[in-house]
Amino acid sequence: MANLKYFLWLTTRKGFRPEDPGLLLAHFGTPEAVYFAPEEEYDLLGIPKSKKAALLDKDLGGTEKILEDCDREGIHIMTIQDADYPERLAQIYDPPCVLYWKGKPLNLDEKLVIAVVGTRSSTPYGEELAGKLGLELARSGAVLVSGIAKGIDAAGIKGALQGDGTVVSVLGGGLDIVYPREHRWLYQDVIARGTLVSEYPPGTEHAGSHFPVRNRIISGLSMGAVVVEAGEPSGALITARLALEQNREVFAFPAPANAPASLGCHRLIQRGEAKLILSAADILSEFAPLFPGRVTRVPPMEEEAARERLEILKENRIQTQKAEKEVDKEPEREYISLSDDPEAFTDDERDILMAIEKRSLTADDIAEAAQIPSRRVSSALTMLQLRGYAEEKPGKRFYAKVILKP
Repeated sequence: MANLKYFLWLTTRKGFRPEDPGLLLAHFGTPEAVYFAPEEEYDLLGIPKSKKAALLDKDLGGTEKILEDCDREGIHIMTIQDADYPERLAQIYDPPCVLYWKGKPLNLDEKLVIAVVGTRSSTPYGEELAGKLGLELARSGAVLVSGIAKGIDAAGIKGALQGDGTVVSVLGGGLDIVYPREHRWLYQDVIARGTLVSEYPPGTEHAGSHFPVRNRIISGLSMGAVVVEAGEPSGALITARLALEQNREVFAFPAPANAPASLGCHRLIQRGEAKLILSAADILSEFAPLFPGRVTRVPPMEEEAARERLEILKENRIQTQKAEKEVDKEPEREYISLSDDPEAFTDDERDILMAIEKRSLTADDIAEAAQIPSRRVSSALTMLQLRGYAEEKPGKRFYAKVILKP
């Protein structure tokens, strides 16, 4: 547990690039050694001032909170020094030193893992391709790894689930925060049949800057990456580039020459960076011999049978999604006029309510947004909850139950 605590400290240093924790581990050997190193040793390594300041911050309060959050949410933690850390991922230039996961253990080293990626703004053509690809890969014994975004990611995952396969979804935020929100049910399906993975601790928002960084894990876990549909520019092309840098095979589907959603695929094929494929069989023909007894090239399903099977998941979820939409509707909130009762709230309470009026935040985020010391935030939040003006949501995030008017 002590070792894990220092791993969490090291991987949550502000201003660090993805490769920085690994480079420090390569020099010091253990996260404890990084933690207890004197400032002079940081200087000898030529560490920039901003990063050195982060290393000189020895507060372990944040790590204790991460451990508490993971325990509450049922999230497991794996470090790069653990025996079950995926070997393929460990071999890339900048592997994450800590992985948070939920679902089935990541036993991937002896399995064929294929990344399936593509645009969020997918067409029906692309979604059908991704669904059939996921279905056929799963039926053949391969593991599908992807994000869990709208469009191609979701279509590929649904297909693999319908093929009774294993899915690994790599997130760009904390595992306790569903993004996009309407994919809550898909999160649960992946946990039941595979694994949700992230290098970000619980409570971390899914920021746009996280996704390109996340993509190196998607390609790093895989032996090959398939770009189903991607325009220019596209996050899927970032994954393809990373896959090439990691010496992975890259594949791409063709489409009509004037299809904007497939321009990125065509460029990859045109430059010789991706192999043109027409189905999962083209991928399996390359990898199946490497996995005797584990991967089989099963005959493709008839078009109509495949289409019907892919529709099952959609039909089974219609009522669930309707129910969730009802639950997700924001409840009516009371408006409180500050001009009618200027002394209804202290300055801290007012600033906090304004900070959490439109989104839920952790206490630390509130302190930063409202520019209020943490101890005062804690005190004011307690009073607001007791008075029924704020509520705590999962992940120790707080949301205003009222809206203030001038």
